[in-house]
Order: sequence, then C-alpha cells, then structure tokens
Amino acid sequence: MSVSSASPAAVGPVTGPDVLRRMLSARRGQMVVATLLLCSHQFGEVLVPVVIGRVIDEAVAGAGTGALGGLVSWIAGLAVVFAVLSFSYQFGARKIEAVAEWSAHDLRLQLTERVLHARGGAEEGRLPGALTSIATSDAQRAGAVAMAVGVASAQITAMVVAAVALLWVSLPLGLVVLVGAPLMLWLTHLLGRPLESRSEAEQEEAAAASGVAADLVAGLRVLKGIGAEQVAVERYRTPSRRALAATVRAARARGAYEGAILLMTGVFLALVAAVGGKLALDGVISIGELTAAIGLAQFLLGPLQVFAWVGTELAAGRASAGRVAEVLSSPELVGGDGRVDTASAALSLEGVASGCLRHIDLRVEPGELVGVVPRDPADALELLRIIGRETDPHVGHARLGADRLSDLHPDQVRGQILVAAHDAELFGGPLLENLGGSGELTAEVLAASAADEVIGSLPEGAATVLTERGGNLSGGQRQRVALARALNLDAPILVLHDPTTAVDSVTEARIAAGIRRLRHPAGEGGRLRTTVLVTTSPALLAVTDRVVLLVEGRCAAQGRHADLVRDDEIYRTTVLS
Repeated sequence: MSVSSASPAAVGPVTGPDVLRRMLSARRGQMVVATLLLCSHQFGEVLVPVVIGRVIDEAVAGAGTGALGGLVSWIAGLAVVFAVLSFSYQFGARKIEAVAEWSAHDLRLQLTERVLHARGGAEEGRLPGALTSIATSDAQRAGAVAMAVGVASAQITAMVVAAVALLWVSLPLGLVVLVGAPLMLWLTHLLGRPLESRSEAEQEEAAAASGVAADLVAGLRVLKGIGAEQVAVERYRTPSRRALAATVRAARARGAYEGAILLMTGVFLALVAAVGGKLALDGVISIGELTAAIGLAQFLLGPLQVFAWVGTELAAGRASAGRVAEVLSSPELVGGDGRVDTASAALSLEGVASGCLRHIDLRVEPGELVGVVPRDPADALELLRIIGRETDPHVGHARLGADRLSDLHPDQVRGQILVAAHDAELFGGPLLENLGGSGELTAEVLAASAADEVIGSLPEGAATVLTERGGNLSGGQRQRVALARALNLDAPILVLHDPTTAVDSVTEARIAAGIRRLRHPAGEGGRLRTTVLVTTSPALLAVTDRVVLLVEGRCAAQGRHADLVRDDEIYRTTVLS
C-alpha cells in the first residue's frame, strides 16, 4: 500500500515532542495567563517570610521606644501580600486545570479525526480498545503536561525570587541556593529518564489489555453461546498479567524517583539552614533576617517537592504523547485527488495481486448483478479492501470506468462504491436512525431486505431504541437492518458481503428476490445500479446475471449459477456443502 504522513498538511512523521509542542502552542495565550497568575502566587509566598522577618525586626527595634508606625505598616503589607497570593492561586489553579483539560480534549479530537480519516491507516494493527485507551488515558496524560509546565514555571519563579531574597538577606545563603537549585533540577531530569521508559511500557501493556477486553466484551454473547467463557478468560489473563507487571515496574520506578528527590531536597535544605544558623550566630544577620532565611528555606521545600510531581507528570506525558504521535502519523493511502467522471461506470480489476490474491481479472458492467464466490474467505476480505480502496493492490489496477481507484480520493470512491461488510455494526439509538440514508426510507427497501418483518415484530416499530451494537435484536434481525441501511443509501455500485448468513432459507430467498428487484429492475430506463454479491449462498447466487469463482486467489471459473453447479465440481462443493 502506498503511504504518506498522517495528514496532507503534515511534513514527515509526527513525534511525541511535536505533539506536546503543538498542544502547548495551541493554548499559548491561556497558558501565559495561568502561568502568570501562578507565578504571582509563588512570588507572594516568597514575600511572606521576608515580610514576617521585617515585622519581627520592627517589633524588636521599637520595643524600647514604643514606635508602632513601622510595625503597623509592615503588618498591613503582610495582609496585602496574603490577599494577592490568595487571589492569584484561586484563579491560576482554575485556569491551568482548564488548560490541561482543553489540551487533552484537543488531542482527543485530533485522534478521532485521524481514526475517521478517509485515507485510513490508524486502525491497522490496533484493536479498537487500544485506540480507545490512547484517545482517553494517553490523551489525558499528555494534556496534563500543560499543567506540569505551568506549575514548573511557577516553581522556578519561586526559587529565583527566593534566591534573590536570600541574596538580599545574605550573599552566602543566596549563592548556596543559586548553585544548588540548578543542580537539583538537572538531577531531577536525570532520574526521570527510567521512569519515562517504564511509563511508556505501562501504557502500552494497559492499552493491549484494554483492546483484548473490548474485543471479548463485544463478542460476549457468542462466547457464552458456545461455552467458551474459560477460553476468553485465559486469553485475557496473559495481557492482563503483562499490564500488571508493567504497572508494578512503573510504580517502583516512580517510588524510587520520588524518594530520591525527597532525599536530595532534605540534604539541600539542611545545608541552607546550617549556613543561615552560622551567620546568625556570628551576628552577620539579625533575628528577623534569620527568621526570614529559615522561612525561605522551609518554603523551598515546597517547590523542590513539586518538582518530583512535575518530573513524574512530564515523564508519563512524554510517553503518552509518543503513543498519540504513533496514531497521528500512521501511514495512509496516498494519491487520489481526482474525481469520478460518471456515476454509470464499469468496475474492473486488471491483473490485481495483493495479499492472498494472486491474479484477478474481473469486470462488472454498469447495471450488472454479479456474484463472487470465494473458496477462501481471506480472498473475499482482500477483494473488499481493494474495491473499497482501503488499500491499493501491489500489482495491477482497480478501475472505476477509465479511472484507476488509486487516482481517486477515497471519499470519491466511497461515494460511488458502497462496500457493506458482513460484520457491519448497528449503533445504539432509534432503529430508524440506523436505516437513514440520503433519501427517505421506502417500503421497497424494507421489503427487499425483509426489514419490514423486523420492524413489525418490535413493540415500538421503527422507533424502537437499539442498545449498543443492536444487542436487543437477534443476529438475523441485525443483518436485515444492516442490509436495509446499505440498500437505502442507493449507491451506484453496491458490494454486499454475506448479507444473509443469519436468516432462515425462506427469508433468504425473499431477500435474494428483493435485491434483484430493487437493484436490477427489468425494463427501467433510469440510472443503472451495479451490484456485486460476495457470498456462497445458493439463493443469492441464483438471482445473479453471472458468477465468478475465486480459487487460490485467482478467477477459476465464471458463468451462470445453474451452469456452474452442474459443470464445476469445485463450485458445486463450495456453494452446496
């Protein structure tokens, strides 16, 4: 398959750092406001011990003279500082939390758009549960990087301001902080590297377990029906244990990281306190300045501890951003910017080889009703992928009229060719919404698909609300509703894959006649509707104009159904066994 980057506007693959940079850039204005408010709060926190130290010095200096003016002024200043830092924290914390949530929301939208992109590719090799995990848990973790960056900026501001305050109190104390703080930050970054790799492994295994769980839950009714519950449990047990082991390893790394940060913080603060105490004993600084120095040293414990949390969030966020980037840069179909010349065009495959298909030459004329009988189900799946332009053939060409499908945009192809997969899902909600197409739902469509019987058997008819995946309908009812949806879209070329495997023989015969009547009306002068039935059902094949038999990825025989049943043993065995 030809591939390109995740979107037409993208240049080169998207990396985890790219995801984070774009995310932060998109919310730059809000980030700046939130960070300034948080910095104002930290600035106020630094001023508190400094102002308290001045209050003490004023109190000591005025104790013998009775002068209260300076003391009252500094106390009033302390009140103002508290008011400002309280206001700043209230609005800053709210703002930065909102930025983190909106950033995660933006990533979820990007992931959704990528998964739903017409050129496809994001779902290749990934279970639906894994994609869900990336769009929820990983997007949330990556979004939290915005909060970590804002909080880290505020803490760095606090440490700088505290260092300046300590320089004002005492040059040696300030130098200790100015030298020690960058060293602490560097060690924090160094210690966070193992945590990042283990966080990435944790998310990978959790997504894999989630994907298997979602897959099993989707088929729960089938599993119970065939008594395979224990097999399902065993299938889930292995990825679940791997996810648990990865989580434990990440938790150990996180604990070791935070413990190391606390140890370094304690040593650093003890050094600051020792230097400050020595200066006070030597009379270099006053009692108030000593109080301010001790208060600043205690205050520094907060920013340094927060850096442990920031490091954890950044490590987890970078790992999750890398997983988000893998989805966003999934390879997609390239080319295909042309448009279809006509809606009444032949569908043809010329020397197509792809996957299990070895050499396919097939032409379906406008208005023709053709059956395709795959000896191997894998041949059918690959054929449907090529006709629907989910992939391009490795050799040969698929054409719509004179246009190669690879020269057409996937949306253009799917606007002309509707591939109704055998496992097409219904959506939760009113049944009528599952049937809606571009035009009004007609009685002819309901009759052709035998969905009128389904609607008639339901207590609320077409207004019946379906549960997730149409779970409150039987398998045959779901197939008929899905077939009605496909027929109602009235596509110029309709490809149906095994649309009647879950219905009884009488209903199947009725559906076969209905498809023939609806899609291939005799003597009608309107637009031509082309239909391809990929199936082994004798009832459906009997109403086709001709049938093509696929054996080992090649066109082995073709002709009318009755003739092939009589003359071709492989065909007879395939459709009648």
